[in-house]
Amino acid sequence: MYGDATSPANQFGSQAGEAWAANHTGSKNVYVGVIDEGIQYTHPDLDANVWVNPFDPADGVDNDGNGYVDDIRGWDFANNDNTIYDGGTRGSLDDHGTHVSGTIGAEANNSSSESVVGVNWNVTLISGKFLGRNGGTTANAIKAVDYFTDLKTRHGLNIVATNNSWGGGGFSQALLDAINRGGAKNILFIAAAGNGGSDGVGDDNDATASYPSNYQCTANGTYDCVIAVAAITKDGLKSGFSNFGATTVDIGAPGSGVWSTTAFNTYSSYSGTSMATPHVTGGAALYASTHAGASAKQIRDAIMASAVPTASLNGKTVTGGRLNVSGF
Repeated sequence: MYGDATSPANQFGSQAGEAWAANHTGSKNVYVGVIDEGIQYTHPDLDANVWVNPFDPADGVDNDGNGYVDDIRGWDFANNDNTIYDGGTRGSLDDHGTHVSGTIGAEANNSSSESVVGVNWNVTLISGKFLGRNGGTTANAIKAVDYFTDLKTRHGLNIVATNNSWGGGGFSQALLDAINRGGAKNILFIAAAGNGGSDGVGDDNDATASYPSNYQCTANGTYDCVIAVAAITKDGLKSGFSNFGATTVDIGAPGSGVWSTTAFNTYSSYSGTSMATPHVTGGAALYASTHAGASAKQIRDAIMASAVPTASLNGKTVTGGRLNVSGF
């Protein structure tokens, strides 16, 4: 979250601290879908920023007719129920989804000594849980993507992006169609480039596609709604595990040793392009909070234009640079 002008300073951070200094801290009127594991919605750093559905209260009835009974905070597509947080054995369930949620929108000014803060101090997070104990399926990922498109269409919620810190499987026309349906409704699909770097180099997504980040969304021919994200270290190096691609990976963001919220009211340091992606998703929400009515294309263009040239990403990403939300 640091920037050149924060204390402590780090030029390779997302510069969120500089945005906060300009009183750009987000808005509850901006919504983000977290397509992942579930979210511990009772976490003291997240509880105020997780959606409570006013259109379908907990009464055993599908009040808004969207096919999901009592989707109070979102939906668990892995288990087909409304329980977006399953907990379970510590560390086994919903840590990942809770971690990325904290990077997007952990609350500010909490009393806990371990407390973290997200790119947005204020935002509304909705869970589209499709990853469970045994992973997830493309069919359920499609349902999750369409769920957010329907929420925006049905209720007019200002859903600006979904965070997709996951990967696997081959090309799916059905999933691309779902992403395009979201893109046509001005929802960005922000995706992790992948962690292929067991050799410390990472995989070239230009040569071998990594889905879903390699999808090229056309959104009715107007813009590409997919933003693919690589990871960098605190020293500005491309993280050794991070995939890259001069034409298929768009931008870099902090992804090594990221401290954020995890299940059971805990905090953990994780590394991965999964951790870089929510910095960019958080940036999309932050921009939307200060530019009311901005289209998804305008938000995407702002994110791409923000990129600070970074040697380790030169020739490795479309922008050749790293995220900078200071002007958002």
